[in-house]
Amino acid sequence: MIQYSLRQLEYLVACIDTGSVAGAAQKLNVSQPSISVSITKLEATLGVQLLIRHHAQGVSPTAAAERLVQSGRNLLSHAYELQRQAHLEGEAISGELCVGSFITIAPSYLPRVIKNLKGVHPEIQIQLREGTQDQLVSKLRDGLLEMAFLYDEDLPEDLRKVELATVSPYVLLPRHHPLVKGKSVSLSELAPEPFILLDVQPSRRYFTGLFEAEDLTPNIAYSSSSLETVRGLVGCGLGYSLLVTRPKGDLTYDGAALVVRPIKEMSRKSRIVLASLNALRPTQIMKSFEEFSVAHFKAG
Repeated sequence: MIQYSLRQLEYLVACIDTGSVAGAAQKLNVSQPSISVSITKLEATLGVQLLIRHHAQGVSPTAAAERLVQSGRNLLSHAYELQRQAHLEGEAISGELCVGSFITIAPSYLPRVIKNLKGVHPEIQIQLREGTQDQLVSKLRDGLLEMAFLYDEDLPEDLRKVELATVSPYVLLPRHHPLVKGKSVSLSELAPEPFILLDVQPSRRYFTGLFEAEDLTPNIAYSSSSLETVRGLVGCGLGYSLLVTRPKGDLTYDGAALVVRPIKEMSRKSRIVLASLNALRPTQIMKSFEEFSVAHFKAG
């Protein structure tokens, strides 16, 4: 017989997420004593302390709670899904989905996927989180995200990956740069030129790796974690850049013209994937989001 309840898990997760019993009570619209008593009973049932109580400073999870909370989140997610299915048998899909995206992927793809999804399932609510690859993988593992758009570069084995697109890197040049005269540009031609690097992993490792594969060393003049800052520096004639994500218009925020050229050498391509934890059984909302994501990328 199961000796703990879903409600106890829900209270525990809310305390960890809000950092206090008071915050959990407010979030769940339950009295503080009810939450405190429930978690004390859960600790007694499991035989481990789950929360460290800090006088007037909230709570923090113990190591035991950190090990249990991801499984608890997964269990609650499927309990909510079962409840929704019971209430909405034969009706529209509804509920909340937490989706993450690598910072350069999100502006180009995520808005249209969400628009298409909500056109068919208007009751679905999407919570968005943008970040670096390491941040997003960590949030997937912690149960704070259910799915994430990522580049398939050094992703861990505990992630399920659905390929969405294969993309090639390109050279971004200011309009009056001498190298725009050619139809393509060699990495050997670029190496001595000032390089404006998109400095966020895995982009930094990927772009510098293209030079390393040709036994070349780029001349990094500027670096930024912002795609638009990189484009702006190129537009001002301060150097060139290598990028994968390409906005529809070849203009910077301040109106400077940019020129795109392919890389002459055979460069390894990059894959955009929709990732989720292997251990997380997909809900119906996750399946719908995956379906619309695949359809969007397939349509180009």
